[in-house]
Amino acid sequence: MSRLTTIGFDADDTLWQNEQFFRMTEDRFVALLGEHGEAAEISGRLLEAERRNLGFYGFGIKGFVLSMIETAIEITKGQVPAAVIGEILAAGREMAAHPVETLPHVHETLEALSGDYRLVLITKGDLFDQERKLAQSGLGDFFHAVEIVCDKKAPIYERIFSRHGDGAGRAMMVGNSLKSDILPALEAGAWAVHVPHELTWVLEHAEEPVGHGRYCAIPHLGPLRGLVAQLAR
Repeated sequence: MSRLTTIGFDADDTLWQNEQFFRMTEDRFVALLGEHGEAAEISGRLLEAERRNLGFYGFGIKGFVLSMIETAIEITKGQVPAAVIGEILAAGREMAAHPVETLPHVHETLEALSGDYRLVLITKGDLFDQERKLAQSGLGDFFHAVEIVCDKKAPIYERIFSRHGDGAGRAMMVGNSLKSDILPALEAGAWAVHVPHELTWVLEHAEEPVGHGRYCAIPHLGPLRGLVAQLAR
């Protein structure tokens, strides 16, 4: 029997583009408030608000928009024009309506693996937005299950891989975030494959677990099938 039976995939910036739209919107936000401070200061204040608000709003566009509004109020000392608030809300709607752009090698990799392994989409963020992106991506039929969670910790992976597979010990997690996709999956006892993205949110940065026996890094999803075949022997 194969040692590996279940493969979890992150969604944002692993299967499709995501962070680039946050960066573009942040640039737009900084320009809106340009007369109230330097770009680096405004971005830093926004990051502080995002970090502060994660426990209240979670991950995703809605929390990002609320953090931008909060930052605008703080930076202008409560004098932010209603028109600027309107621009921030419009930018958030544009993010939510942006077409999904899948990353290279995604479709053929999922298609090749879905016949032999249980594929599980494991993503965090806003339920409505993540469901929208999955539907638009056309990738939904490849997955045995979809789990949209508020955060990614080792107990979450243990629960998901037990529910949809044969436990974390016979599962693999594939994703771009060392903090959310790799380290907690390894802690749960799974294999973990890091697929770096050129843009990764600073709050997802973590130290790479070089030397861990169940960790591997690949430049893109293209080599994943070969790696899985080795582990399944």
